[in-house]
Amino acid sequence: MSSDHVQLNAAPRTEFGSAKTRRLRKEGLVPGVLYKAGEAAVPFSLNHHELYRALHGSHGKTAVFEISVDGATSVPALLKDWDLNPVRNELLHVDFQAVDLKVVVQVSVPVVITGIPAGVRDGGVLDQPVHEVMIEALPDAIPDSIEVNVDDLEAGGVLHLSDLTAPTGVTLLGDGDAVIASVTAASTVEAAEVGESEPELIGEKPAEE
Repeated sequence: MSSDHVQLNAAPRTEFGSAKTRRLRKEGLVPGVLYKAGEAAVPFSLNHHELYRALHGSHGKTAVFEISVDGATSVPALLKDWDLNPVRNELLHVDFQAVDLKVVVQVSVPVVITGIPAGVRDGGVLDQPVHEVMIEALPDAIPDSIEVNVDDLEAGGVLHLSDLTAPTGVTLLGDGDAVIASVTAASTVEAAEVGESEPELIGEKPAEE
């Protein structure tokens, strides 16, 4: 087990149904499932505080987690999916996918834009239509995010997927022409805003029926 992995000790879950799930949550536990290729899925429950802290730790949601259920040998896994109560900010359910650390996987990671584009400093507007990109890498090489500095992006400039630099051992997937970010010139923004409103015609009389 790598020292960079996040250890999670889970309890086996043998009772199912909405009533049992609600009881687990009231006890401060989060129901979850560990999926294994070619094997039966393993249902479990995790302490909400420990799980929340792990997912929001320094490695984030792209970390390799070591899942140990009922004291069994831990299994390396990646976060597959999770449900969150947006009002209470509580985790409702979590799924993990067991992985082979020697086999590459395809996952989605955040794109983090840093800096202030030159075009924005001149009054333009930055648009980021893509906030995540698909990558291929070994589980231990998955980055927390793909960062890109946009200080030099001028008004009218466009940043494509092919312009991103992937960390060592990481391959970016997808259409290289996909737009990650762009800067619209101030004059274009103003013209678009004017065009959205109907001009008022002074002195025009309403048509008589």
